Amino acid sequence: MSDQKKKASTLADKIAVSLQYDGEKAPIVTAKGSGHIAEQIIELAREHQIPIQQDPELVSLLSQVELNQEIPQVLYEAVAQVLVFAYQLGEKSPPQAKQTPPPSS
Repeated sequence: MSDQKKKASTLADKIAVSLQYDGEKAPIVTAKGSGHIAEQIIELAREHQIPIQQDPELVSLLSQVELNQEIPQVLYEAVAQVLVFAYQLGEKSPPQAKQTPPPSS
């Protein structure tokens, strides 16, 4: 297989998903795509120094979530591990969920 065909095959297989997490609700899928769109998502992440994690199985599952929708509960643990990775790389703390005080008696 020629280098050009390998590159085209690799590009066609590339998938990327972007998540947003504010600490209030479940992470939201903010961008997703394959091929050239995936490359653009990855390039924008690099330009904005957003950590990138490669996990083909998780990306495949996340790519099934509609844009601007929260991830399903079944993916919380896997995505939490990605968020820990991202915050550690960025040397930042994750956003804290607002604590609701217990009701007064």
